[in-house]
Amino acid sequence: MVKIKETLNNFRLRKRILAVADAFIVVVAGLIVNYPLPLFANRIGRPDLFVVFLTTSICCFGSLLFFGAYNRMWRYFSTKDYLSCIYGVVTGIVIANLFVLAIKGDCAWQFAILHATVATVGICMFRYIFKRAFVSLVATGAKEAENKRTMIIGAGNAAKMLLDEIANNKVDAREGHVSTDAYKIEPVCLIDDDRQKLGSKLNGVVVAGSTSDIPKIAQLERIEQIIFSIPSCPPKDRQVILDICGKTGLPVKVLPFIGSLLEAPSDDGSTHFMSQIRDIKVEDLLGRESVKFDNKEIRDFIEGKVCMVTGGGGSIGSELVRQIAKYSPKQIIIVDIYENNAYEIQQELIMDYGDSLDLVTLIASVRDFFRMNKILKQYKPNVIFHAAAHKHVPLMESSPMEAIKNNVIGTFNMATLAMFNGVDKFVMISTDKAVNPTNVMGASKRCCEMIVQFLSQQKGCQTVFVTTRFGNVLGSNGSVIPLFKRQIEQGKPVTVTHPDIIRYFMTIPEAVSLVMEAASIAQGGEIFVLDMGQPVKILTLAENLIRMYGKVPYKDVQIKFTGLRPGEKIKEELLMNEEGLKSTRNKLLFIGKQIEIDADKFVVDLWKLKCAAAENKDDVAISALHEIVPTFTTPEEYNKNVLKA
Repeated sequence: MVKIKETLNNFRLRKRILAVADAFIVVVAGLIVNYPLPLFANRIGRPDLFVVFLTTSICCFGSLLFFGAYNRMWRYFSTKDYLSCIYGVVTGIVIANLFVLAIKGDCAWQFAILHATVATVGICMFRYIFKRAFVSLVATGAKEAENKRTMIIGAGNAAKMLLDEIANNKVDAREGHVSTDAYKIEPVCLIDDDRQKLGSKLNGVVVAGSTSDIPKIAQLERIEQIIFSIPSCPPKDRQVILDICGKTGLPVKVLPFIGSLLEAPSDDGSTHFMSQIRDIKVEDLLGRESVKFDNKEIRDFIEGKVCMVTGGGGSIGSELVRQIAKYSPKQIIIVDIYENNAYEIQQELIMDYGDSLDLVTLIASVRDFFRMNKILKQYKPNVIFHAAAHKHVPLMESSPMEAIKNNVIGTFNMATLAMFNGVDKFVMISTDKAVNPTNVMGASKRCCEMIVQFLSQQKGCQTVFVTTRFGNVLGSNGSVIPLFKRQIEQGKPVTVTHPDIIRYFMTIPEAVSLVMEAASIAQGGEIFVLDMGQPVKILTLAENLIRMYGKVPYKDVQIKFTGLRPGEKIKEELLMNEEGLKSTRNKLLFIGKQIEIDADKFVVDLWKLKCAAAENKDDVAISALHEIVPTFTTPEEYNKNVLKA
């Protein structure tokens, strides 16, 4: 179809085709006219007929060329152009018959008049039919190539509104009123699990089957893209359906959750669905809706306060700073040892808020007790969000002293300084890897949790200490998602450590919202945990991510299993067995029960750990870490038990 279109667009070739076609029509018109001619006069003989045809063909071509009948592209022929054909044919036949008259001294004028009439009609009809049929066929082929055959999941109200909007926008696009991507959507079929809808039509589009039929129908109907149009679908069902869609290898677009959909009406108050259709995101595969938190409670907590964020340039720290800035704090203090990250978030906030936000950016390490003490005395923060930490498991396995110095000693410095300087609240950010840790990083974070709980249990302590714990964060530094995306985009195999490995995931805004709400409602010593739904299998996540790129796992993109990394668990946990659970007003936020800590033993063990770290004695430090964290075990032993279960 593309080659035909390119050929037809060649203007010189079109002239030749038209000239040959016109000559053929002139000859055929003469033959048609010559047969009924005996009704009026004698029939023209063959020798004379040959001369007439040759002369009229040449003259008509010349006159048609003169009147510009070949100067306009076929698809743009108008009334004026058809007149040029009439003038050209009539003039050409008149000139031809004048030549015949001059040569023979006689002319069949009745034949000439009928010949001119039939030839004119024939040539005009040829152009009209060609334009309406052949050229329209080429245009339809181009349109079909542009329009994507689309399967819509769902046959409810949202699908009906979507189909209405597609139809209306197509009409507007044809009339030149709007330019919209709706014109590129060709709804072919609907999918719905309601058997009563099977075979029925919605705006002329048939309900072809249920969600289990998606792969088969997509193949039979030559579907090119899928739109998931059930914004109120429960998160778990949503995940199952998107997994089925992913098996087709087709690009999948979604309407957002119903809450997000209704939050974005147009200026006239109506909801426009087309503008909200988006590509599927990894968050859509988590099996739950994004967690919402009480913004008013957070505002009451942050407004008018001096807030410090350690590790303020990192993934979590920078998002903390962004969200704190929204709630009118008195001042924000960013503390980070890496100046590039600190500079980036500083410039972002300056662009967004200008002089309306009192922002201080400091390059400092939480390991430096005296430097941090000086900062706290100078700026007197009301709240400290402690996000500074080393978090990369394999790297910390090869450099355990750094995890202990930065995580354990850094947290001890910041927490004790917060207490000594009268900070109202100290919020420590932990990880699910602190639960039954199998690596130095996880054990160090568990030790940090114990430090925070230990200080919260001290008599006369005025500072409210709180810990927040969550799983892997999508899009954060070190997350598997950016790595998978880079591998897919570069055409390399996607690397998964183990086929059975599973993780809990959340988005960066969710993680930070958890921290903010936990800080606002904390009374002291709690470990706040987010109910993150069902854990996600990393292999499934990798497969779905490959499908989101419109590729087929194991065919277009290979998945390579590299083996568990040092210190890596098969399965993460969120709550330790001895902690128990206590619900909060937010049904997805829970509080772990405090663990009583033997203060005398804890202080001695912590001192041993600190001294070993200062002297860079790996074995002594790791042994001391095992003493402090009794649940610290080897990954081999832990993974063996998990795989048995």
